[in-house]
Amino acid sequence: KAAEKHGFTSVSIKDEAMNPTGSFNARGLSMAISKAKEFDVTECIIPTAGNAGGAMSAYCAKAGMKATVVMPQITPAIFKSECTIHGAEVIEIDGLISDCGREVAEIKLTTGAFDVSTMKEPYRLEGKKTMGYEIAEQSNWQLPDVIIYPAGGGTGLIAIWKAFKEMQEMGWITGSLPRMVAVQSANCQPVVKAYDDLKGIPNNYQKAKPSVAYGLAVPNSFGHDLMMKTLSESNGMAVAVAENDIIDAVYELAREEGILVCPEGAATWRALIQLKESGELTGKENILLMNTGSAYKYMDKLEK
Repeated sequence: KAAEKHGFTSVSIKDEAMNPTGSFNARGLSMAISKAKEFDVTECIIPTAGNAGGAMSAYCAKAGMKATVVMPQITPAIFKSECTIHGAEVIEIDGLISDCGREVAEIKLTTGAFDVSTMKEPYRLEGKKTMGYEIAEQSNWQLPDVIIYPAGGGTGLIAIWKAFKEMQEMGWITGSLPRMVAVQSANCQPVVKAYDDLKGIPNNYQKAKPSVAYGLAVPNSFGHDLMMKTLSESNGMAVAVAENDIIDAVYELAREEGILVCPEGAATWRALIQLKESGELTGKENILLMNTGSAYKYMDKLEK
């Protein structure tokens, strides 16, 4: 109904909220913690905007490993409770996830904890790669024309593209690969800024600010260059969405489609509308939006 109203022919959503701990982070952290356990690691630490910390805490609990989670003070209490209920130690930092990352670097020097930060070890990427394999299988091996992904740390975007390239090399899929679109908040858009600079598009973004889409508030992603490589190889693009538009998109999808997507996922819907308005997309493409988590953890921030 919402797609038809905006003039789109084919729009689907892959809903990662159905994963354990309510987000796509369960894919990466289940793999990372399983491998850490295999290598006799006894303690793990992670900087997080919310969902990754919850996922690591859950899998460390199952593995019998100590978990330390470093997250911004502004993160809603529900994310902190998710970690502490699983037995993790939660350390709160006045700042964004980049500040949490610096704190993790200090802590692990004294505790010896294994750092499972985004792209600092290989296995989270391999776990999230399963999204790409599932997209192919669930699409009957006919990939979408465009995939719109909410990119903060960017592991998911990079991992999906890695999966497609692997399947292409194995002969599982043929034909053109999808154009990959990275979506960020206007409050924190380093990838969009880099993309715009390459294309000669004016962009006044200078400093990161918090976002209602906590997973998008990543000022300096370790995977930045790989995200840009993915956009380049796929003939993709990067789009920034205003904070108010993100919240409006949550409401629109809830009221039009009965789907309660997280703010990060809602940003992809708004980005799609912007891309059609700008002429980048016609609306006739086969489009897949990625909803990376459950909106229920964000409810106190979504009321208008």
